[in-house]
Parts: sequence; C-alpha cells; structure tokens
Amino acid sequence: MSKIKVLTVFGTRPEAIKMAPLVKELENAQESFESVVCVTAQHRQMLDQVLNLFNINPDYDLNIMKDNQNLWTLTSDVLLKMKEVYESCNPDIVLVHGDTTTSMAAALSAFYAKIPVGHVEAGLRTFDKYYPFPEEINRVFADAVCTYHFAPTDTSCENLIKSAIPKEHIYKTGNTVIDALLYTVENHKADLSGLHLDKNLKTILLTSHRRENFGEPIRNICKAVLELVKNNPQIQFVYPVHLNPNVQKPVYELLDGHPRIHLIEPLEYAPFATLMKESDIILSDSGGVQEEAPSLGKPVLVLRTTTERPEAVKHGTVKLVGTDKDVIVKEVQNLLNNPDEYKKMSEAINPYGDGLACKRIVDILRKEFNK
Repeated sequence: MSKIKVLTVFGTRPEAIKMAPLVKELENAQESFESVVCVTAQHRQMLDQVLNLFNINPDYDLNIMKDNQNLWTLTSDVLLKMKEVYESCNPDIVLVHGDTTTSMAAALSAFYAKIPVGHVEAGLRTFDKYYPFPEEINRVFADAVCTYHFAPTDTSCENLIKSAIPKEHIYKTGNTVIDALLYTVENHKADLSGLHLDKNLKTILLTSHRRENFGEPIRNICKAVLELVKNNPQIQFVYPVHLNPNVQKPVYELLDGHPRIHLIEPLEYAPFATLMKESDIILSDSGGVQEEAPSLGKPVLVLRTTTERPEAVKHGTVKLVGTDKDVIVKEVQNLLNNPDEYKKMSEAINPYGDGLACKRIVDILRKEFNK
C-alpha cells in the first residue's frame, strides 16, 4: 500500500510549537506516511527557534515575513505561494493549525486545489468575529473549508456540530500543545540564571501581545503591575516583551527600570516552558498559555474579556480578568493572600489533554486513508 503524503503547514511560533510534535509523530510512522513540511515564516525569528528545538528541517520555506506586514499582503502572499507548493508537492492531505492567517490562507489555497485539509485545534470559538481579531474569523473559515476536524475538547466538538460540520469528520483528540509542553519540560529544562530572578521572591510571569490589547489596555496592564509591586514587596514580575512596537513602546515607557520588574526579550520555547514551571502565578492574553500552564499546576489570570477556551474557565484552571487595572490588582492580590484560592486553581484538572493528541491524529489519518 502506498504511503500517505501529508503536507504540514505552519508559520508562527505558536503554530510551530503545536505542530512540531505532530511532525515528529508522522516521521516515526514512516511505514505509513511521507511527511512533508512547509513553513510560511509569518514569524521568522521566533519560528526558527522552535524548528531548531524539535530538529525540524522544512522542505519548503516561503520566508514571507516583511517589515510592517499587514493582513492583506500576508493573506495574498500565503494564498499564492501555497498554490506553487501544492503543485510541486501534490500531497494527499494538508494539515493546518488553529487560527492564524497562515492557516486560513493555506486552507483556502488547498481548497482551491481540491486537496483535503485537516484542521488541528478545530472548533474553538468566542462567537465574536472581532475578538480576537482576526483569529476568530480565521478559525471559522478554516473549519468551513477543511474535511477533517481534530478538536481538542468536547466543547470544541459541540461548536463544530453547531456549525453544521458532519459528525463523522469530527474527532476529539486533546490538544497537541500538551504533547509539546510535556516533551519540552522533560527533555529541555533551561538554565534561567541569566534572568537574575530573586529566588526568595514569588515570581509572576506576564505575557501580553494581542492586537486587541494594543493602546490603553496594555497601559492599564502595566499600571496594575506597578501597583502590585508597590504593595507587595514579596513579588517580582518577569515579562518577555513581544517585539511588536505597539507592545514595546508602552511597556518600556511605564515599567523599565524597576528592580522587581524584569523586562526581557522574547524567550525561546524551552526557557519559556521552564519559566512557566518555575513561576507562581501567570498573567497572559495568550491562548496557548491558557492550555499549557494548568498542566504545570499554575493559576492563570487571562487578560481578556472573552476566551475561545471556556473549558479552562469551567474547570477553574484559569480566570478571565480583562484589562481593567483594579480588577487585575484585585485578582492577583486574592491569589497572593488566599492560599485556598491558589490551591483550588493550581490543582484543578487540565481539560486539554494527556500528551497523546498527536498519536491519536496519526492513527485517525491512517484509518481514514486506508478505508
């Protein structure tokens, strides 16, 4: 029986983290699969860090990242260049991930080429097309053109059914990010001594980079950080500051120079995973962090008003706090002062998987294409 040619496409660091263990699982099943990898390099530097960590050498590298790129040029570049890749590779199936512009445009390009597409992390929804922007429409669109839907949770499966996706093409697999995280913390523990954190202080990890938090929201987050360090001499913040100028400018204006606020460059995945594991509390607007941190027993306060990951809220591993300064201060203070509340969040069961999502996806592909 001929091998199934699977083309995996991704372009950003979050996609790479979640798709890398799937690429490795396909490589390990080479008796059944021919694995081909295409990266768009929607994010260049941060993408390369993950490729190096997992020892992945792409077969196609579109290298599309440009200074001040926008959604119009990004979408058109991916759409057109993926046409050339599909004509060259002629895959049996294309795998895309999540909600990036790379995923949406690569899925559309494959649809035009009449190539089946599998959507990893399918079915996430906020049901607000402008929040997060443009991710909500990206994932809805990808689900609409894909054939196979690899959903991480029961809720995401239900969202797909409500969207009239055929049940026979919806598969609950868990989230591949847990596969990546568990592999990384077990095999690539990083040395964080260069961050010069005080081991006698509680560490709060902060990440914020989403478009909807640009402007006043991120300034409010920074003001909350200042108030918290002023009122709590036992804590320190560490903030890997995203390279986007819309993040860098307000963050450095408001937070630079404080001895217990460590503003650092974005971390590669292995040190970031280690930092999550060694932190006490996490504040983040990242979708991936909402899934990863609970596996490490870390409470997450989400700097957003809605989330496409309601399972974590339901299970008590994360809490939505938005970007209001007073609310952020109140919720962090509650975790610092209330051991029972901290224990309840840190010991809640992570609903996003057991580290076997990639194996499930590969098994499903083998079964579907061998019918």
